Amino acid sequence: MPHGTAAHLRGYGTTIFAEMTALAAETGAVNLGQGFPDEDGPLAIREIAAAALLAGPNQYAPGRGTPELRAAVAAHAARWYGREVDPDTQVQVTVGATEGVAAALLGLCEPGDAVVTFEPYYDSYGAGIAMAGAERRTVPLRAPGFGFDPDALRAAVRGDHAGGRVARALVLNSPHNPTGRVFSREELEEVAAVCVEHDLVAICDEVYEHLAFDGEHVPLATLPGMAERTLTVSSAGKTFALTGWKVGWVTGPPGLVDAVATAKQFLTFSGHGPLQVAVARALALDDAFFAGIRDTLRARRDRLCAGLEAAGLTTHVPQGGYFATVDVASIGETDGAAFCRGLAGRCGVVGVPVSVFCDDPDVGRTLVRFAYCKREDVIDEAAARLATLAG
Repeated sequence: MPHGTAAHLRGYGTTIFAEMTALAAETGAVNLGQGFPDEDGPLAIREIAAAALLAGPNQYAPGRGTPELRAAVAAHAARWYGREVDPDTQVQVTVGATEGVAAALLGLCEPGDAVVTFEPYYDSYGAGIAMAGAERRTVPLRAPGFGFDPDALRAAVRGDHAGGRVARALVLNSPHNPTGRVFSREELEEVAAVCVEHDLVAICDEVYEHLAFDGEHVPLATLPGMAERTLTVSSAGKTFALTGWKVGWVTGPPGLVDAVATAKQFLTFSGHGPLQVAVARALALDDAFFAGIRDTLRARRDRLCAGLEAAGLTTHVPQGGYFATVDVASIGETDGAAFCRGLAGRCGVVGVPVSVFCDDPDVGRTLVRFAYCKREDVIDEAAARLATLAG
């Protein structure tokens, strides 16, 4: 089947989200399937956005992003990670992190190139690789620890099963969706060594960078040999509970960021000028704010995980992000997708099967993802409904 066609893309996981959302609406189920908060972000930031919309201009923003946001992104990188980023040549504002990853793949990959990613993987990675006409190679993250085998990573990069054709790029997501894994410094050093050895470009999706509960978030770009070969992608959506704004950014060396900009101009050209002003202010919020959102979400993680465990589900407590993964084999289920399709009618809760994020069906066959970026009363209601599974 040719790459880039609608038929080729139809198999990606987005369809399951539509199916689960429809199920929630039809049955009145608690929707823990999608990773969107049910509370809006800081009022002060939304007020800045409202004022910017009224004041204008509301025309095209600069293609690279507003100067205010590019400067704020550079300041954020320096403040949190000690990275020196030139706001004029090393920052590209995008319509969310999803566009950032897609533009990086389209800008850097030629048809026939290979891209390595870990699985389960966020479904847009597979679609972006396909649209670039590239070959996807996956390295499994297996329960319970969701670590990876360095030898398997090296084999995928070298193309041991693909005629020895070395990959062009690697996509890394930490904290990881859907598993909640925060890769350790030692693991990231393994990844960096492979990238340097084989001259790979690393595309790092770090949208959950401020939501690492256990362990330290280490940007791959800060490790030796990686600054010159890494594109770091992030956004305002997850950190500030403003997922509908779709304001993201990509940072990296000028040549790689130029490639992203070249692809991005033919995707959306530019977007959300007034919202970019507000996000710039959000990035400058004090340390207490960032600690507060992390601690609040950690408490909600613990609340949901306690409910999942009480329901008899083997629960892999996430180290970061928005999602907890369970193994439904612990209650006698053999197919996570079938379990999710029946769960709304069975006890009034919606989750998403991890198998839709996998190439190898055995990696996620009995795993299910639930979102905890919800109000405490919603989590408690979901937990009460799921408790019927244990009875």
